[in-house]
Amino acid sequence: MSDSTFNDGGAADKPQGPPPEPSGVDLARVALRAAKEAARARGAAAQQKKQVRRGGSLRSGARADGRDPMGLGPAINRLITERGWETPAAVGGVMGRWPQIVGEELARHCVPQKYDEDERVLVVQCDSTAWATQVRMLAVQLVKRLNEDLGHGTVRRIDIRNPGGGPRRYGPLRAPGSTGRDDTFG
Repeated sequence: MSDSTFNDGGAADKPQGPPPEPSGVDLARVALRAAKEAARARGAAAQQKKQVRRGGSLRSGARADGRDPMGLGPAINRLITERGWETPAAVGGVMGRWPQIVGEELARHCVPQKYDEDERVLVVQCDSTAWATQVRMLAVQLVKRLNEDLGHGTVRRIDIRNPGGGPRRYGPLRAPGSTGRDDTFG
């Protein structure tokens, strides 16, 4: 036998690299396999729908599975987790427990209005400027207490609103310098 018959072209001496990316026929096979799996999944769902229509309803067996009815509390907790509403729900709980968190005396004179999730700012409305000043002095301790209850970094800052409400809005039906609907313009 001659040497040319058994010549493997030096393949054993060459280093093996990463396998090449699928292309052409291989890529078509991969796409066909994915399409078949998707069609199989759609067929199974259609089969279940037909079974329900014929009276063979989907029933769970003796053991619990995902089709069993769920209590209201676990259903709401699951919805909150799936939608990513943990922080707003926790802050809503704080607004309901405000007197227990800040104390009865402070809770009588200031009320949480809203929470800005992007800025992590809690807006508190006070009934007098004296209480607004008091809350400003206690803001650091309140932020610390809220973060202990809600989780670190949930509230970065507390914005305290004075009793007059927000800024005056001037529009086409307002006279410049008026103080509101009871103003007599003179």
